[in-house]
Amino acid sequence: MIELLSSIKKIFLFSSILWSVAFPVFAQDSAFLDLQKRLQSDGFDTAMIDRLYRRPETQFDDRSVSLFFMHTEARLNYDQFLSSDSIQKASRYMKVHEQALQAAETSQGVDKEVITAIILVETRLGTYLGNSSVLNTLSSMAALSDLRIRQQLWERLPADRRIEESRFREKAAQKSKWAYVELKALLTYASQEDMDPSTIQGSYAGALGISQFMPSNILAYAKDGSQDGKIDLFDHADAIMSVASYLKQFGWKKGIDSSGAQAVVYKYNHSNYYVQTVLKVAERLKGS
Repeated sequence: MIELLSSIKKIFLFSSILWSVAFPVFAQDSAFLDLQKRLQSDGFDTAMIDRLYRRPETQFDDRSVSLFFMHTEARLNYDQFLSSDSIQKASRYMKVHEQALQAAETSQGVDKEVITAIILVETRLGTYLGNSSVLNTLSSMAALSDLRIRQQLWERLPADRRIEESRFREKAAQKSKWAYVELKALLTYASQEDMDPSTIQGSYAGALGISQFMPSNILAYAKDGSQDGKIDLFDHADAIMSVASYLKQFGWKKGIDSSGAQAVVYKYNHSNYYVQTVLKVAERLKGS
């Protein structure tokens, strides 16, 4: 569900420098024209969409989109989360948010240590949330359904770092469909919660909040943990309850065995290293 932290941050920084030095951004008035028409055809308010995409801050995000189509050697160092310092910070987090964690464990049946471990790995306990515009990221990826935009992006990728062209075309087609679904979910969520979608920031892949949910997962699984009538994943109580809700929906239950726990956490992030790290952190927190 997440792509972040030190190695990813370095990739993004490198990409940001590369794009800002070598390439101008797409013309705002042309990149999202087809996308706006699709959104309006799918029932989104015409005036709202027009206003949103006329804003100067709503732009094609070359830097985020490029990361999906470039070779990289960087890997996230999961061992950092098993350090004594990380475990101590997570233990303190559990004390600070004891009430919210206990409420989530009681209502959803998910161990509070597992919830905390996921938040640690996802966003370093809410201290690293990403600084990309989720609206720009998802709009830019969705706009790749336009063959003209897709070709322009391909031509601007560094020749020595881009993936094979056939793979690029296949991946761009897949990602544009995925991003369009997520973009519609983002706009729906923002409307429901009376939020300005252009102000929501997250990872380069479009995940947001302390729990790093994709917008479609917010609509499906997020919960109001603070009981204030809103779902705000930048609020710890809401994020904690939402993580628990997600895991419960995918089969977590009290007393779940090791293989079952691995299978459920894998649904949160399709990485075996991620799964093993989360469960190891949770085990150490139980003993702390």
